[in-house]
Amino acid sequence: MLTACVDEHPLVVSADEALVDDLLHLLAAAGTIPELTHGGSALRRAHRTAPLVVLGADLLGVAAVRDLPRRPGVLVASRTELTGEGFEAALAVGAERVVVLPRDEGWLVERAARAVRDPVEPGALVVVSGVCGGAGASTLATALALTVRGERSAVLVDADPSAGGVDLVLGAEWADGLRWPDLAGLRGRVDGAAVVASLPEAHGVHVLASSREVAAPVPPEALLAVVEAARAAGHPVVVDVPRGGGPVEVEPLLVEADLAVLLVPGRVRALAAAGALLTGSVWGRAAVVARTAPGGVGAEEVATALGRPVVAELAHDRSALARGERGEPPQVGARTPLGQVTRKLLPRLGGRVPTRA
Repeated sequence: MLTACVDEHPLVVSADEALVDDLLHLLAAAGTIPELTHGGSALRRAHRTAPLVVLGADLLGVAAVRDLPRRPGVLVASRTELTGEGFEAALAVGAERVVVLPRDEGWLVERAARAVRDPVEPGALVVVSGVCGGAGASTLATALALTVRGERSAVLVDADPSAGGVDLVLGAEWADGLRWPDLAGLRGRVDGAAVVASLPEAHGVHVLASSREVAAPVPPEALLAVVEAARAAGHPVVVDVPRGGGPVEVEPLLVEADLAVLLVPGRVRALAAAGALLTGSVWGRAAVVARTAPGGVGAEEVATALGRPVVAELAHDRSALARGERGEPPQVGARTPLGQVTRKLLPRLGGRVPTRA
């Protein structure tokens, strides 16, 4: 039997009655008394909303637990030290720590009290790509980062080392901070606040871009670690991925994304490339933005060709090129082309970002 607590209480999942009893007493000492229920749909709902999740090591091999979506604030509790296989299973469910009782009782009480006292909602994740080079995806990603920032700053992540650096679009190329070669070794759970604080910052956005001095690929494990860490600390994250989504390593990002955006220029070859991407499972739920220009294919024609609605039309902005050459960030005011597009996209995040006038 799966045992779980619901609503805004810490979630405990275990079939080990003695372990459950110990955990409930410790959580009570932390100032919270869990409500109990069985598994199934109730388990998934509680797992999504609980400020802290404590999984019993006895259920790490159960499919219902393995298939739970990854989220921050997950602990694995055990009465004994886990073996190599058990520790790997704990990492697979996204655990930030394995709690061994009774040794770690004090730490667990403090961690649970902090989670209940000051819960942090994970930041939204937006993934942006263009179907071809020069579509303007990096500029759109930067504009979205400028508009999703709220109480916590946004994090703009450049996952395309061949694009020249999204920090240039933000005007942050001279800002102090770490870049991809410095963080390429990250794996698993890391301190989100420390990662974000280490990045260059401009205009209320922290940016992680490639170095123009040291050419290096973006390791997929490091990319996931940075994104998950920043989100766990409550920061909204916008990731600019290679055109068309690039290698299959971006698939985990798209699975977790609250919003995926595919920028499609109004050109015949771009439409052909977009059609192939949108029929696949990875980009199938992406929101399509049509980039139009005088003499090209219009938004209605893009929608007809792709057989799906165009969420927004990015019209030609004559000032964008000059602003970029001067190192100025994109304009996102309500009357600007990019501002109009972002205001049509942000409602798709379900109120998880501030409303911009």
